[in-house]
Amino acid sequence: MRVLILTVGTTRAPLEEALAHHAPEGVIFLASQDSHPVAAELVRDYGGSFRHHTLLVEDAESLLEAYQVALKALAKALEWEATAILADLTGGTKPMAAGLVLALTGRGVVFSYVGGEKRDRETGRVLPGAERVRLLEDPTARLGLREWAGFTRAWNALNLGMALTELEALLQRPLSPSETRFYSALREVVLGLMEWDRFRHAQAWGHLSPSLPVALAVAEAWGHGAKVRVLKGLESLLPHLRAIVEAEGRPTFPLLQDLLANAERRAALGRYDDALARLYRALELAVEADVHERLGFLLKDPRTWPEGFPPSLRDRILRPRGLMELLEAGFELDLAFGQQGTLTQRLFGEKNRLQALLNRRHESILAHGTKPVGEEDYRRLLEFLSSLDPRLTPLPPWPRF
Repeated sequence: MRVLILTVGTTRAPLEEALAHHAPEGVIFLASQDSHPVAAELVRDYGGSFRHHTLLVEDAESLLEAYQVALKALAKALEWEATAILADLTGGTKPMAAGLVLALTGRGVVFSYVGGEKRDRETGRVLPGAERVRLLEDPTARLGLREWAGFTRAWNALNLGMALTELEALLQRPLSPSETRFYSALREVVLGLMEWDRFRHAQAWGHLSPSLPVALAVAEAWGHGAKVRVLKGLESLLPHLRAIVEAEGRPTFPLLQDLLANAERRAALGRYDDALARLYRALELAVEADVHERLGFLLKDPRTWPEGFPPSLRDRILRPRGLMELLEAGFELDLAFGQQGTLTQRLFGEKNRLQALLNRRHESILAHGTKPVGEEDYRRLLEFLSSLDPRLTPLPPWPRF
């Protein structure tokens, strides 16, 4: 069914022209108290040739009400299983026309307007017989505003796969050279973030380091504040990513902070079991990073151990029966090398509190139990870590639109 949504004013002629031009099979009239009689006349004179429905706008000068009624009109057209929807904004008040456009842009609707060059000098209305229907392009379709809105929603929800799909749709549109350059670069940025979220840091750097400056330069040239803010926020995180890549897999505090940031992203999605599992690994990594930073060797790689490494600690470090045994072994290792007040020693000193905080992790379905983890369980452990040492805080979150 071809459905026409028609704002109704007090003049019939342009509305009749729209009906004749579009020849709809269904018409939805949006009328005010003043123009309702005109809608009734049109139904009386022409209603036999199309299905019809009238919606009343109580306050014809309310943009909000006009917007809400226009959405009802769209719902009615879809209820009629319309295969094509047109919206003529000629009649009615300016708020009625504006509400119609605001409600229906980006929804696949074709707009029209009945105008003409010959007008009455006193009223400004088009003279009878001089009316001309003009089809109006939905600017949101040309500019890809619907796809961009979908992209930002997906980005903010950390749904990078959907964000990539929306960018791919934008890149299929006719674009200017600068738009093509921007969206192509932004596509690489999204691919880089997807790799980053999978801990594939070298691949993430390969996508982000060349593409992020390009996307940022175009956004700055356009003067698009939100795009510039988000891309600059990402740019500030690149040194952290580069430090992880340059460490070539060695346990470092930048890697630990990245793991904590990854846990925060899982928590933001409500995946607290996943988030808490990452914090458990972060505790192990904290010991490894602490030893590597102070003593210069890899705790889990005997090939790097220096002379004087206690042989009795070998199995307890390489094959610990749990986190507490690893903390105890790390504590004894520091004593053997004359270290005092280390992070590993502080963690071991808090073992009772840690065990209490980790009980919920052990009960998790991802560990040894069947109970789901709640946000409070995750937050308590993260806050404990952050309070213990500033290096046990997550990297800043990826910026949002």
